[in-house]
Amino acid sequence: MKKFLVAMGVAAFAFVGCGDDSSSSSGPADDDQLVESSSSVEEGSSSSEMAKSSSSEEEKETKESSSSVKPESSENSSSSAATSSSSVEESSSSIVTPQSSSSSTSESSSSAGDASSSSSAVKVDCAALLEGETGWSWDVPKECRFNPDIDYGTMTDERDGKTYKTVKIGDQTWMAENLNFDAGQGGSGENVYEWSWCYNNEPKNCEVAGRLYTWAAAIDSAKLYTDKSLDCGDGKKCALPDTVYGVCPPGWHLPSKAEFGTLLTVMGGQSTASKVLKSQSGWAESKNGTDAFGFSALPVGGWAPLYGFYLAGNGAYFWSATGFDADYAEHLGIDYDKEKTFLDFSYKHSGSSVRCIKN
Repeated sequence: MKKFLVAMGVAAFAFVGCGDDSSSSSGPADDDQLVESSSSVEEGSSSSEMAKSSSSEEEKETKESSSSVKPESSENSSSSAATSSSSVEESSSSIVTPQSSSSSTSESSSSAGDASSSSSAVKVDCAALLEGETGWSWDVPKECRFNPDIDYGTMTDERDGKTYKTVKIGDQTWMAENLNFDAGQGGSGENVYEWSWCYNNEPKNCEVAGRLYTWAAAIDSAKLYTDKSLDCGDGKKCALPDTVYGVCPPGWHLPSKAEFGTLLTVMGGQSTASKVLKSQSGWAESKNGTDAFGFSALPVGGWAPLYGFYLAGNGAYFWSATGFDADYAEHLGIDYDKEKTFLDFSYKHSGSSVRCIKN
């Protein structure tokens, strides 16, 4: 059955891949109002659907409205983890079972108490910063959010020199934090628009949570069009290659819906994976996770044209490389108050986090 989307205002502006219509980004939304609205979302639907707005009668004749329902099958395309050479510096830990701390490499590992961030290495008192915390704070550095019982590996993005923690979960190696690569701008002149954002347009927030990307930016639709003449993005349905490298660093790619499914299987299944995916701090009402495998999903919310930035502290949303139709793409959604992890769809023009997986 399809899920009912939340009717909250006028139609969302469309964000594009190469050849799409463009629009400028919105400012921050009132998070309190959005959180209050989230209580009306039907059980079993992701909070990210708050970004799906209602349409006018005219739009109902041409596009899915917010009252449209999701087809029973959302299968589109599944990516396989193709192997490619990489100049990315990397090490990863071997974490097949919860709370394992045995690392498969010795190149680089660090605990959550160390502040070896992508831009600096500053010692911080995480215990003091987290004492009494019951929700999200942008003042807590990302180093304090990692699981101290996991020996993480590291990799360096050769494009900008940023360093990220990595973790091996089952047979997959994941980035253990959100991508923070500036995807730049699309369009030109008066029609210039952003491909990605820092939450509340604050650059310091990207150091904590990475950037929020449109789906067109996540799959790097402009490069796909240039290299293979694939006209993908918002408002367009196309057949993507098996492996979509997208905005990820060399040697890594954007995970497919199937690869997210494999991750959830290792974590005990979609119905209960939320608890072990979530970080051990930062979630609303202290509904934190165990972060047993070191994925460390942070509740950094998302972005939508109608609302701006929303649901920090309440949800984590990650793009997959799998499209759904012209307007939607598959993503992984985690809500603070639900055990179930949602592997469903979201508007392509909304902003979600990116977690890359090793080729």
